[in-house]
Amino acid sequence: MSRWITSAPAAAYLIAALIFIYLPVLVLVLFSFQEGSLPVPPFDGPSLQWYEKLFANERLLDALWNSIVVAVLSGAASTLLGFLAAYGLSRHPGAFPGLARFLLIAPITVSYLIIGMGLLITFNVAGISKSLLAVGIGHVIINLPLAFAVIYSQMSERHKNIDAAAHDLGASDLQTMLYVSAPMMKASLLAAFCLSATLSWDEFIVAFLLSRFEVTLPVIIYEMLRAGLTPEVNAAGTLVFAISMVAVFAAAATLMFKKKEST
Repeated sequence: MSRWITSAPAAAYLIAALIFIYLPVLVLVLFSFQEGSLPVPPFDGPSLQWYEKLFANERLLDALWNSIVVAVLSGAASTLLGFLAAYGLSRHPGAFPGLARFLLIAPITVSYLIIGMGLLITFNVAGISKSLLAVGIGHVIINLPLAFAVIYSQMSERHKNIDAAAHDLGASDLQTMLYVSAPMMKASLLAAFCLSATLSWDEFIVAFLLSRFEVTLPVIIYEMLRAGLTPEVNAAGTLVFAISMVAVFAAAATLMFKKKEST
């Protein structure tokens, strides 16, 4: 009984926190199925008409495809660069490994607005016009620290020992990295990719500052919001949220499976 009494406040706090976090999302999803043209109570539905209208919007579909391309490519680039940085720092820490880790992870604390403005100025000086390429580069910059942190956290002494054994058997550094280390880290690499692609998928500020004619889905949703809140906007937001959650759950499941496998 005493245990139940002490755990009840914690459970109540957890439930209240979950409601606070997810209630706005649930309202968004609910009113995306609204029958009427206004996403306000009372709920009138369910209806799929706004999803049908959403997928009939060619400009929105183009933005959806742009978001997928940018998310996949920038996620892959962030994961590759993060793995190379984590592998190099783990195997050859140098004189100041703590400082190197800090410099690689520190950009996580910088506002996307500051990064976007800095990239905009840099690209103007370099002669790089606003485009999906510029957006992709920006997303690699903001996602690389996260990918590095995820991958580096999963590297252990066991991996170093296996690498050393591969070298003793005659494998070169490149062969060891490609055929030994990378396969061992596949769960971490997949998790880093899923998280990086998710952040790129629903990122707005950098995409808004660095794109012009070819835009991503969050930018299109922002343009739709400027005309007023409608169930179609809710449907677009629900689509973004659903895909993001699928990627996040995939990353979490991958890391949990790896942890269970190692135990």
